[in-house]
Amino acid sequence: MTTIGLTKRAAEANPALAAWLSGIGLSVAIMDVGLPRGRGEGRVLDASEIEHATHRDLIVECADGTPEFVAAAAGRPARIRFGFSDMAFGLAVIAEHVRPQDRPAVGEPASARLLALADRIAGSDATVLILGETGTGKEGLARFVHARSPRVQQPFVAVNCAALPETMLEAMLFGHQKGAFTGASGAGEGLFRAAHGGMLFLDEIGELPLALQAKLLRALQEKEVLPVGATQTVKVDVRIVAAANRDLAAEVDAGRFRADLYWRLNVMPLTLAPLAERRQDVRAIAAALILRHTPAGQMFAWPTVAALDRLMAHRWPGNVRELENVLQRAILLRDGDRIEAGDLQIHAAAPRHADPSEAVTGESVPDRATSLRLADIARSLQARAIEEALAATNGHRVRAAQRLGISERTLRYRLADLRTAA
Repeated sequence: MTTIGLTKRAAEANPALAAWLSGIGLSVAIMDVGLPRGRGEGRVLDASEIEHATHRDLIVECADGTPEFVAAAAGRPARIRFGFSDMAFGLAVIAEHVRPQDRPAVGEPASARLLALADRIAGSDATVLILGETGTGKEGLARFVHARSPRVQQPFVAVNCAALPETMLEAMLFGHQKGAFTGASGAGEGLFRAAHGGMLFLDEIGELPLALQAKLLRALQEKEVLPVGATQTVKVDVRIVAAANRDLAAEVDAGRFRADLYWRLNVMPLTLAPLAERRQDVRAIAAALILRHTPAGQMFAWPTVAALDRLMAHRWPGNVRELENVLQRAILLRDGDRIEAGDLQIHAAAPRHADPSEAVTGESVPDRATSLRLADIARSLQARAIEEALAATNGHRVRAAQRLGISERTLRYRLADLRTAA
């Protein structure tokens, strides 16, 4: 396990930091800033210790005012500054900056315990079954298991069983001989053999046809595959991690999934809860996504407390994928340097069996044509305000941005957006 080095002064200046990192399952070591460290090892330092920092370190400053995160660049360390009101998100950003890259973002203690269990499972060769709604991070968890396993240097091959044509699934999984079917001008090794020595991730395994489930069961039991058109089996050494967004036990009861295959897969089950039940994970994942989607050299779009509250209160029917979409839009289209609650284009999902024009909040959703007209009006007013500001400053963007109450970078985004819409 990677240990996060935290200097004594940084720990004293921000007492919640060590507790937060430990609470989400990261190993923390309080250290003297002058002690030697391992090659390539980064540390978290207090702002007063900057003379000891290298580009691998993170400098933390606790101070009131506008929060800020600046990525490492040109040999300088990354820096973060925040006050008490922005501390919750600041701690999440620190955790996302220092955590190992193969480790999924978590903020909930329960999620940290799930990762700890997955870490223990990874050391074995047992088959793993990951259950959870679409978009909850099943592939990320599978990759984590692979990264912590003895097979880490071998291939990780992922396949979405729902995305492949049923007629091609068998050949894709087990391979085929030349001429085995129309268009098979050459032999194909298949995904099992491509993953030999490593791990094969079978996503949405509940979508496999029953006939193919029987062949998959034999491959798992005998550790061999029979390519389409072949008469001889081929031995394979593959660890299987499967995932499903359905309740496979219920699918067995309904006759849509083989009971023997279910029990062969369900050796080490891991269940990911919906994002709506992982409120502190929302904060951690939001920090990770904003770090990922902030272009190099551009200002980190720090969400306000109100924006963060709105993110954590939403139901997220689309789970992490929906959260990523919302944050990408907010980063690009926000009106100021920070992400405000109003910058979050979050749409409430209609409840089942209800009038789709009524949101879960009970508020009516505008007619699409009305929404488009309002968007056009807003864009027109925004364009006019920008044009007037530029005219008043003789085209000077910095002064025009000051007149508009936004940053010069935000003004550039607005201008680019208006050119695209023109």
